[in-house]
Amino acid sequence: MAQAFVSNRVVTSQGIRRAALLLEDGPADAACGVVRAVCEVGDLPAGADVVDFGERALLPGLVDSHVHINEPGRTEWEGFATATRAAAAGGYTTLVDMPLNCLPETTTVAALELKRAAAAGQCMVDWAAWGGCVADNQAHLLPLARAGVPGFKCFLIYPGCEGFTMIDREQLERALPALAESGLPLLVHAELAGPIVAASESLRDADWRKFSTYLASRPDEAELQAIRLMIRLSRQYGARIHIVHLATSQALADLNAARAEGLPITAEACPHHLHFAAEDIPDGATLFKCTPPIRGRANREALWQGLRTGSIDLIATDHSPCPPEMKRLDEGRFDLAWGGIASLSIALPVVWTDAARRGFSLEDVARWMSSTPAALAGLGDRIGSLEAGRDANFVVFDPEAEFVVTPEKLHYRHAISPYMGETLKGVVDATYLRGEPVFQAGKFIPGARGRELKLC
Repeated sequence: MAQAFVSNRVVTSQGIRRAALLLEDGPADAACGVVRAVCEVGDLPAGADVVDFGERALLPGLVDSHVHINEPGRTEWEGFATATRAAAAGGYTTLVDMPLNCLPETTTVAALELKRAAAAGQCMVDWAAWGGCVADNQAHLLPLARAGVPGFKCFLIYPGCEGFTMIDREQLERALPALAESGLPLLVHAELAGPIVAASESLRDADWRKFSTYLASRPDEAELQAIRLMIRLSRQYGARIHIVHLATSQALADLNAARAEGLPITAEACPHHLHFAAEDIPDGATLFKCTPPIRGRANREALWQGLRTGSIDLIATDHSPCPPEMKRLDEGRFDLAWGGIASLSIALPVVWTDAARRGFSLEDVARWMSSTPAALAGLGDRIGSLEAGRDANFVVFDPEAEFVVTPEKLHYRHAISPYMGETLKGVVDATYLRGEPVFQAGKFIPGARGRELKLC
């Protein structure tokens, strides 16, 4: 029997309308769980099994291209079971895992295979793994590409863990020919150490409980210099470059000029940079620490304008959890606390709360949080949109409902959050993976249905 899901607000790339998602029907080894058509309700075949969600919107399953799952090796920070559980509660159907913080780091095919073994039988949603581009693994890049990673991640500054080494310009130049040959994107943590070292020297005797001290220690110039370096290297080598967690709006002019030149450069923003403002962060509130830092209100509004004009392509969470003690909440010192904000389960409401008040639509949100990150990871032909031939991954979302962020809403391993106590707009009622619910009415559906999505 054919299966169909109906809503008065189905969010597609052609607009939002009343429609039905009609799924393929057939034997279990056929294309079940794939969208056959997005059609008028009156065009559904007779006898179809129809679920009507009424005024609740249907969005394509979200794709988070920037997640730190940390397994194997640091499962006490986060692991596949808890990360994909939080993802399901937040409307995400695909996560792309960053190659650092796990042990071993995903910088070789052997390490990738260990990650695959760790993920087996644990995942509520689908996943993929970025490869690492570090100081000394240039010979491993093409083998990783052939093994199915969708691209690579590098740091231009010390990343906070010893095993994943930063990469300097000379090492980048040794890696870029292989990256260009692979055709895969290089995701760049774009801060250079020079401006940060200089700023920190002048702050040696400052009060590190003050957020203003931490903000001054990571100046905009560190991002600007790094992004300008990557623009020059993209021009020279023709490599695809993606700037992760863009925090400074001052770089938008450079990014716009690079794209006008035809360079293959994209950028992402994160919910925390779009939601919080430096002026509002209390001293000692180390739950707000991330790198690059949350900047001021005017900068935040300029980032939203970058999304409006297309200067910023997508929104990814940079879900970066850690055990609570690593946040040094008792000391409140920003120089000692781990930098990272976890938000997988609430990122959609955070973004929608802020986007709606600025006049954006659910169609914008679906583009930022589903179709564009899917394309970045080379998965746009399978996921990221409600279209015929794509996996039937979708979110049932009530955009008018509100809720208060409490620990039981978080679902990742350690229920700490700078969003705690906030009232957010938009509730995920259900998340479907290939036509089957994985989260529904506040409850998880037992079973590990998630699988790795490989490029080959």
